[in-house]
Amino acid sequence: MLLAAGRGERMRPLSDTRPKPLLEAGGRPLIEYPLRALAAAGVRRAVINTAWLGAQLRERLGDGREFGLEIVYSREPPAALDTGGGIRQALPLLGPDPFWLVNGDVYSEFDFPAWQLPAAAVAKLLLVPNPPHHPRGDFCLQGQRVTLDTGERLTYAGIALLRPQLLARERPGRFALAPVLRAAIARGLVRGERFDACWSDVGTPARLRELDRHLKAARRSSRR
Repeated sequence: MLLAAGRGERMRPLSDTRPKPLLEAGGRPLIEYPLRALAAAGVRRAVINTAWLGAQLRERLGDGREFGLEIVYSREPPAALDTGGGIRQALPLLGPDPFWLVNGDVYSEFDFPAWQLPAAAVAKLLLVPNPPHHPRGDFCLQGQRVTLDTGERLTYAGIALLRPQLLARERPGRFALAPVLRAAIARGLVRGERFDACWSDVGTPARLRELDRHLKAARRSSRR
């Protein structure tokens, strides 16, 4: 599932007329990078939630054939359902097995390996070194276990493998994912892995420009 319903307040005014996942870096909309990476890893079906300017996303991405995927859409009210509520609404489209969750506005060179969740775990999070704009991080990693206060402090990368059971008992409606994750972490049900390659939370126009420069420079370098 790719999260693409948000308003993108920090990206304004660029997101006033275009949904944030369709903003371009390196000549390609942000959401296309994870779509292509998922397809390359063998994923064949993707669920995308939409709200703000959702028609543009549906028009640009279509049924997913361009990416070697089947894309289905989970349409939300204009105000959107936040991260947790959006996933909860989409559970019937996702099926009973663990599924990848990816923020539609995150860029990374993660190649979506065949992660396995231990029987007792409900989630596995990709964690990255804390970027300058988020120095305090989100969670701690101790070995492969994610904790709230013990271990190395890292930032959630916006990429995870989740079991539907994590959210299945939540009441439908608008709610965030973070409190649900924290409750599962407190119960010892979440695993994690550190990722040190290229990653960017493209949350502001400045970071979008920085990523655009990086991708264009990498492309020029590869042509030499």
